[in-house]
Amino acid sequence: MIKVIHPGFFTTIQDMGRFGYREKGVPVCGCMDNYSASIANSLLANGEMDAVMEITMTGPKLEFHTSSFFSVTGAEMSPSLNGIPINSYEAHKANEGDILSFGKLINGFRSYLAVKGGFLTEMKLKSRSFYKPITDQNCIKEYMEIPIEGCSEYSPIISHIKPESWHKEYELDVYKGPEYEILTGDQLKLLSTNKFTIAKENNRMAYQLEELIGVQSHSMLTSATLPGTVQLTPNGKLIILMRDGQTTGGYPRVLQLASRSIALLAQKKFGDKISFQLLPH
Repeated sequence: MIKVIHPGFFTTIQDMGRFGYREKGVPVCGCMDNYSASIANSLLANGEMDAVMEITMTGPKLEFHTSSFFSVTGAEMSPSLNGIPINSYEAHKANEGDILSFGKLINGFRSYLAVKGGFLTEMKLKSRSFYKPITDQNCIKEYMEIPIEGCSEYSPIISHIKPESWHKEYELDVYKGPEYEILTGDQLKLLSTNKFTIAKENNRMAYQLEELIGVQSHSMLTSATLPGTVQLTPNGKLIILMRDGQTTGGYPRVLQLASRSIALLAQKKFGDKISFQLLPH
């Protein structure tokens, strides 16, 4: 078991997602940066669907009540064990009573903490991913006790991986969305040449961009959306749906992010810049 001493800004339990329920209005959920989460699990020889802790902006303070092995990947948040700095992208052992904490955010926006065997929170609709009201919690809380299986012996096949630098990239690969053809020449030029700024309105549901690309009056029925769908509002604002985003929407779907670009966007915060690179179908 791991006890939460301090939860951090917004810390959740996530796996690779909740599939097969979109027709009922249930989002996919899962890790915003599934690439970093997969690396964290691979360092511990965990299964692909083993749940990890997703840490946003500021990290939690956690006490291990059983021995285990763990790894931290994604954003660099200056992790330390019992006050001693430790490396990200490396397997570490925690003994009973050890305290894992996080410090200054250096780069990125979301870190991933994996433990040997995964976090064993309640399974709901074939996933442990937090999403209220499907799960009882939307994030971890102070004094919460999170079950893990514990592990006192483990010999990593790969003990460390070179830290990723792709968080610093800003170009998002995109495909044409179903309503791409409604875009005007001026709008297409802005999308292909401009850098856009991440707005304050960014979370697990959606990222909004500050710059407008021009009004549109396209009328359409509510249609299916996916994580990574880029919607264009009537006043010209771009909204990029993320893992907890709604399953349908009434705005034109002008672009669709490639899977890796969703992970890259998840590492961006308010004020960061991004641009779009259109890929061929």
